[in-house]
Amino acid sequence: MKVFKFGGASVKDANGVRNLESIVRQTDVQDGLMIVISAMGKTTNALERVVEFLDTGKEEQALSQWVDIIDFHVAIMKELGLKPGVDVRLQGEIPFDPNLPFDENYDQIVSLGEIMSTQIIAVYLLKQGLSVEWWNMPKLLRTDNTWREARVDDKTSQETIKAGWERPDRPQIVVAQGFIGGTAEGKRTTLGREGSDYTAALLGNYLDAESVTIWKDVPGILNADPRLEPNTVLIPSLRYQDAVELSYSGAQIIHPKTIKPLENKQIPLFVKPFGDPKAAGSCISQDGVGPLNVPVYIWRKNQILITMRAKDFAFVLEESLSEIFDIIHRHRLKVALIQSSAVTISVCVDNTRFVPAAIEALQVHFNVSYNDHLSLLTIRGTTPEILEQAKAGRTIMLSQTTRRTARLVVKEI
Repeated sequence: MKVFKFGGASVKDANGVRNLESIVRQTDVQDGLMIVISAMGKTTNALERVVEFLDTGKEEQALSQWVDIIDFHVAIMKELGLKPGVDVRLQGEIPFDPNLPFDENYDQIVSLGEIMSTQIIAVYLLKQGLSVEWWNMPKLLRTDNTWREARVDDKTSQETIKAGWERPDRPQIVVAQGFIGGTAEGKRTTLGREGSDYTAALLGNYLDAESVTIWKDVPGILNADPRLEPNTVLIPSLRYQDAVELSYSGAQIIHPKTIKPLENKQIPLFVKPFGDPKAAGSCISQDGVGPLNVPVYIWRKNQILITMRAKDFAFVLEESLSEIFDIIHRHRLKVALIQSSAVTISVCVDNTRFVPAAIEALQVHFNVSYNDHLSLLTIRGTTPEILEQAKAGRTIMLSQTTRRTARLVVKEI
């Protein structure tokens, strides 16, 4: 069997859904095809605004945003020839509970993007004569209740998913949501932003897939973001190890957790352009080419550099490292870079809403300073010439260089 994953950009409108159908029709589905789908277009961002409005008491703005989201999906349904309320019944009310924590409400509301997109696409494919079944992943992919970054219970999830897949009456094609799962108590959870790639990898692992393919709006894995670097190069083949390093450095092409489930069973991961399905794209596998023979530029935006200095000039690294990282872990910060000296330690982290509370906790024990509005540039395969060119015209807050990799924390322009 095969697993296909389609992101929000690939199903942002009716033409995108038709293109998905075309790709499926060009695929041999005799042994089964699992299609994992994200929310349509920018729906996740819009649903996040709904949660934020409700959490701050701005009910009118929340309702207005919600109506826009529903109207957006209804318009796509009509263009696909589907009847809203008949073929697909979208969520009526916003499932917000003012007595719940923000993150729990977030998961109940934001998860609706994937529910709506997959309902629409499954019904559309069925009406086009394909053998299709819709799966409700919150009932099948079991997680804990770590809201917004739920941890998957592999054993339970694999049992329920394999049981569903191995049913003798299962259609050839299954349409399932990425990014979301559910607790034993029936609450929806999310796996972290861009988590649909991770869902596809887990399903590939559980079902011993022949391959997993992520369909993107780029030719494959490029050596830089084409929106930031004008002259990009396609990387046709790379190893699991290189893919992990690129994703954890901030490469947006795949979710950081995607590789492990695939590497565990030696399942190749293809990244292909949905606009040109016959193009070769890129392949990540155990036998991929390595090391990479072109420099790779990875930008990680919206960073904050936090520096801690011991109040009594003690040796921070020797005495306080575990304390620092316990605070970082408890406040769910994503560390992208670490640098230490005899009396200071600096960490570059994603600037999320958890940062202020983490800084407050750190200030109990350390003198803390920080700089925000930063980006982290990682260059794999650097040379002195490439490094000098990267530094030119930029304010460098911190620099690290090893044999082949340079990392620069720079002020955002």
